[in-house]
Amino acid sequence: MIIYRYILKNHLGPFLYSNFILFAVLLLQYLMKVADRLIGKGLSFWVISQFILYSLAWMLVLVVPMSVLVAAIMAFGSMSQNNEIAIMKASGISLYRMMLPPLLASVFIAFLLIQFNNNVYPDTNHAARILLQDISRQKPTLSLVPGVFSQEVKNYAILVREINPITNELSEITIYDNSTPNQSNVITAKRGKIYFSKDQTKLIMDLRQGEIHERSLTDNKNYRRLIFKKHRIAMNGEQFSFKQSSFGGRRGERELGAPEMLVIVDSLEKKRGELYSALDRKIEKQFLPDSNKTAFAKNRSALRDRIMRIKEKVKTTRGRIFSSVASLENNKKNQNKFWVEIHKKYSLPVACIIFILIGAPLGTMARKGGFGVGAGISLFFFLIYWFFLIGGEKFSDRGMLSPFWGMWSANILLGLLGIFLTVKAARERVTIRFDFLLKLIPKSLKQRL
Repeated sequence: MIIYRYILKNHLGPFLYSNFILFAVLLLQYLMKVADRLIGKGLSFWVISQFILYSLAWMLVLVVPMSVLVAAIMAFGSMSQNNEIAIMKASGISLYRMMLPPLLASVFIAFLLIQFNNNVYPDTNHAARILLQDISRQKPTLSLVPGVFSQEVKNYAILVREINPITNELSEITIYDNSTPNQSNVITAKRGKIYFSKDQTKLIMDLRQGEIHERSLTDNKNYRRLIFKKHRIAMNGEQFSFKQSSFGGRRGERELGAPEMLVIVDSLEKKRGELYSALDRKIEKQFLPDSNKTAFAKNRSALRDRIMRIKEKVKTTRGRIFSSVASLENNKKNQNKFWVEIHKKYSLPVACIIFILIGAPLGTMARKGGFGVGAGISLFFFLIYWFFLIGGEKFSDRGMLSPFWGMWSANILLGLLGIFLTVKAARERVTIRFDFLLKLIPKSLKQRL
């Protein structure tokens, strides 16, 4: 038991470290991708934190399996480099027994990931989509530039000639107010301030020492001039205030758990049966001869008329039949789409077990426990896995491959490879060297090193 705890301890550090690094890389990449939707919209720290927290859910599904692979390579590589693997083998502990603790731990992680994929990930993915839609609808915050008209507020054009950066006080203000139908108002003020109401729905502008020029657009003789010491304008500011929608509504396949998707697939299968039955009845009604078949056969003229009528029916019903066939194809595509997501919720967690079978023997062969070696080898195998997963998903969605093989082919292929490597590493001492990489380094750089 002490040895088993020691092996698990060697895995824990690399596992947590690789999770942190991979999370940071994926999060940075994702934030750069959606930065244009977030910058300049006056979002609060809480809203941005919510968005990041929801986004971590789909990253977790990818990061954890890869971290398991990195941890296995680093842990067994470090133990092999320190001759601990050789000592344990000499003590009668086989590689299979050494792999048992991390293998059981990977089964436990896979179980937790399955629960996460079915119970947590759908809700967070749905919440992230709703929040991103709300952020996308949010307009940028009002920006006033001295000497430049701002028309960001609907029905208003605002010109400020000076802005005090310390007190945010505005000077020499001109406002064109077109909010009243058939009337144009021009407001001038020597100074003022602008701010949001407490509920963030109104944009308030307090003006001092100014004039209001009111002119009717329908009657040029109707003109009025008002002089004020204090005047307040309440403009609609809802387009600048962020409103978060409540969760609910229709969910996509990535926002549902496997049990919910199985119910949908079952209903789609029933609908498919109904479409087939309707198509059969339509064909039978339009094309199969009736009880007068014998009579038509005896009379050539009547048979000729029957053929002409059939041709006419073919033309009139062809569109309906094509529509039914298209509905059947669309039904099958929807089923494949849900089946792909169902299998994916289980195939990705199972990859944690597969990666232990690959990482442990590769670690003993590489004899290097550094993060660079572990991450490099892990990235190579994870890219292979991801290539098969993405390719299988595309082929399955198009009906060229069954969803099962599309989502599980990578696990089966790498699982067989992992079993082969494990047996190979357990029976004989095999070492993978990276000396050939030195040949790729220029001689001048070698001398400096």
